[in-house]
Amino acid sequence: MPWFIRRKKNITTPTESKKDVQKGLWYKSPTGKIIETEELKANAYVSPEDDHHVQIGSQEYFEILFDEGKFTELDKDVQSKDPLNWTDTKPYVDRLKAMKKQTGLTDSLRNAVGKMHGREIVISCMDFKFIGGSLGSVMGEKIARAIDYCIANKLPLVIITQSGGARMMEAAISLMQLAKVEAKLIQLADHKLPYITVLTNPSFGGITASFGSIGDVIIAEPGALIGFAGPRVIKETIGRDLPEGFQTSEFLLEKGFVDMIVHRKKMKSKIKDVVDMLMPIN
Repeated sequence: MPWFIRRKKNITTPTESKKDVQKGLWYKSPTGKIIETEELKANAYVSPEDDHHVQIGSQEYFEILFDEGKFTELDKDVQSKDPLNWTDTKPYVDRLKAMKKQTGLTDSLRNAVGKMHGREIVISCMDFKFIGGSLGSVMGEKIARAIDYCIANKLPLVIITQSGGARMMEAAISLMQLAKVEAKLIQLADHKLPYITVLTNPSFGGITASFGSIGDVIIAEPGALIGFAGPRVIKETIGRDLPEGFQTSEFLLEKGFVDMIVHRKKMKSKIKDVVDMLMPIN
């Protein structure tokens, strides 16, 4: 029996049965600031109090970057198989089924084509919520197909990274996607089509060490963590304390790893400006 029961106006219902406020109506930033989710969405998922860039997925990026949030998804039916019959704490096939049901996604990357300030652009965007945005055979295949689409239609490519690295359940097959994507990017370059990378939080592992760091222009969001191995692993390996701000986009801008840091609210205009510079319309 609950310790407190309302008795005024003949109300005898225990307070513990009172309907809860719907979850997801509020967001709490890392500094403790509270904001309504609708206000957060209207501000491109950036906390107005502390300018914290909230981690978002492909759907949110597509809605922010494409004109009126309109786009056409490409290759949406490409899905992972289990070529190695992998099992760890659970079979890989069961993990994939659970992720698809939980996220509504088919894998960790989506391709879309749409217009940004009137200019048609292809975006390949990763989703961290699908097995940590891990690189597997599907991600590699989808990026390769996005590049083929760009070549066929003479369009620029933007890849938005958000990943913890290679997908261990696909082992060497996952690692081969690095070479596959880079080979396709050479084809894109041969056709003189721009390739822009947008590094978001977090961008780690082989993706950062390969195609994430070879864009014609490398853009990063403010405060994004970017690197190969995590700071704890690096510190334990070298046995030294790391510099303040190590692996943040600001630190990497200072060291020349990224070309510019762009606020999410200005990302659409900046990408359009870069594309116009690299590929002027005749």
